[in-house]
Amino acid sequence: MEKLIRQLLKEIGENPNREGLIKTPQRVEQSLKFLTKGYKEDPVKLLQDSVFEEKYDEMVILKDIELFSLCEHHLMPFYGKCHVAYIPDNKVIGLSKIPRLVEIYSRRLQIQERLTTQIAHTFQKVVKPLGVAVVVEAFHLCMAMRGVEKKNAYCTTSAMLGAFRKNSKTRMEFINLISSKRPF
Repeated sequence: MEKLIRQLLKEIGENPNREGLIKTPQRVEQSLKFLTKGYKEDPVKLLQDSVFEEKYDEMVILKDIELFSLCEHHLMPFYGKCHVAYIPDNKVIGLSKIPRLVEIYSRRLQIQERLTTQIAHTFQKVVKPLGVAVVVEAFHLCMAMRGVEKKNAYCTTSAMLGAFRKNSKTRMEFINLISSKRPF
């Protein structure tokens, strides 16, 4: 990969032997490996190991999960927040696994729409709740720094499964709760 990055630097008109760029190929390789580490992690296994029997069937929400990803079209970052809710069917999951699931899928080359549905469908498949809802709000540098150059536009995507798709009151309760400010 370092060789390719050195060639890329030459192609854009830079001198890869310049003092400030000598270690750039190595740094970029390390950065790309970190930013795409989600390919080496198994989201299903992550969740399977953390599902517990519990007599609980009310909505559980984890909101404002920070995410960072790379747009697969331009290899530029997009970042924002993810909100995940589920209604347990007498099975709950360790809360820390939800941000880890978001991290696994966001650390791959992505489009926001796919990222949103991957989180929702994987959660539904493994945990088997009565419903799952995912909303992602993200700012895309590929749209801000180039192309249309809109610096304040952000994208919101959602995936509603089970009770969240079938019942508009449940869906609206979720939307209202993620829209409210933190109590602390």
